[in-house]
Amino acid sequence: MLTLPHRPLRIGAAITLAAAIATLVALVLWAILAATTGAEGNASRIDIPHLLRMTSIQAGLTTVLSLAVGTALAWSLNRLRFPGRDLVVGLFASAIVTPGMVVAFGLLSIWGRNGWINQLSEALFGVSIGNPAFGLSGILFAHVILDGAFAARILLARLDAIPAARLKTGQSLGLTAWQRFAIIDWPTLRGTMPGLAAIIFLLAFTSFPIVLLLGGGPANQTLEVAIYAAVRQDFDLAGAVRLAATQIAVCSAVILAASAMGPIPTSLGTSAAPRWRDAAPARLLQALVLALCILGFALPLLSVLFDGLASGLGSLLARPAFWWAAASSLLIGAASAILTLVLAMLLAMGRGATADGPLRTLLGMPAYAYLAVPAVVLSLGFFLLVRQLGIAPATAAPFVVILANSLLALPFAMATLGPPLEAIARSRGKLIRSLGLSGWRQFAAVEYPLLGRDIGVMLALAFCFSLGDLGVIALFGTQDFQTLPLMMFRALGSYRSNDASAIAAILLIGTIIAFIGLPRLVERIANAAR
Repeated sequence: MLTLPHRPLRIGAAITLAAAIATLVALVLWAILAATTGAEGNASRIDIPHLLRMTSIQAGLTTVLSLAVGTALAWSLNRLRFPGRDLVVGLFASAIVTPGMVVAFGLLSIWGRNGWINQLSEALFGVSIGNPAFGLSGILFAHVILDGAFAARILLARLDAIPAARLKTGQSLGLTAWQRFAIIDWPTLRGTMPGLAAIIFLLAFTSFPIVLLLGGGPANQTLEVAIYAAVRQDFDLAGAVRLAATQIAVCSAVILAASAMGPIPTSLGTSAAPRWRDAAPARLLQALVLALCILGFALPLLSVLFDGLASGLGSLLARPAFWWAAASSLLIGAASAILTLVLAMLLAMGRGATADGPLRTLLGMPAYAYLAVPAVVLSLGFFLLVRQLGIAPATAAPFVVILANSLLALPFAMATLGPPLEAIARSRGKLIRSLGLSGWRQFAAVEYPLLGRDIGVMLALAFCFSLGDLGVIALFGTQDFQTLPLMMFRALGSYRSNDASAIAAILLIGTIIAFIGLPRLVERIANAAR
């Protein structure tokens, strides 16, 4: 395409990087398959059909419930006008980076055996409601809180994009709330649903910390948790690699089925102002839906902050182990975010510099590495690989965690940076060619100033994913090398709930600060460079 600037170096760097990532993933898969072949004679008591059935059931239920909640919430936010609406939209957008183990801990604080609801019920009625936070109900609740809010933000962006002319026609026809949803809204949302359902299913299918904390026993154990238990508790590598192979096969099948669907971009910006006002009964229903969703999402997070800051914070801050874990989390998060930025920029700039369809597909494939090989499976592959290379896992741990966390954030980074970079290359390609700008000058003078907020959003996503990750560090953590999520998990295992509460509050505060502050900081720096 003549409008695209001639950038062979960008294309070559992207091809090289894509090949390197593919080679790395192939090595990880080879390590798993080699261990599977070498362990064929070893007996393993792991019931893979039961685990696959339970994982599929909870992922399927999560997908259905999340899409239903997300649709209702997006419908309500699209219609209502109220002070602080942008703040509420931002609250639900933050679901994508909220650590799952923080939400799980918040649910325990609200619905657990010693939670707020039980204490209130016993004080008022002398009756305990049991422990609904554990088991399948707790897992579904936690997943729907996160995935339902994520779905709502994506679907709200689709509703906001409905052309004003179509809405004016609907208003002139006097459509009711239900008629507008059936005639205008649902046709808009319908095309997004299959791809969004595939993403939510994969997120739930590969969920680790939520199931680990709320599973309540072997009956609700999933493939990810079973892999962790097989390696860390039983050292059953034969069973672990069979579980990993099963999970890779299922995830790959879902990805192949979803590959024909349109991509789902990450939506973290502000929402358009409502342009339609329904009748009073519909507005009342919308307000009720919104109030219930805000309570469901915000209450566990508020409980984490209240419990964490009210007890145990002082004693935790006095421990050197906490500061070592905090420093490790910050350094790993920063390194992972920077590495993710480099990988995503190189791949996205290479894709934006070519109009060749097959090549663009090839350069986009590394973004699917995490979806095909989830966190715990990736960690197991790295664990087996470094053992086969004769490297001590403790020595390789920091580098493996940084690299694995970068691969985990890469799909979201590509979804954030890819579309604007390609739009710049196509809309300003003729101008760049006429000015004779080099690739570096194109980036410094054109792309970087326009991408400030997108780069900040991407850095915030990658940093927050790494800050709250437990799946990668779970297999490589030691007493001398741990992050805040691992320290929190160990505190829960040792029944030190005050320490766990304080760490959860600190993780939540750090996530909020990074999610809000990094995009604004990078955008300000980019604006200063104009």
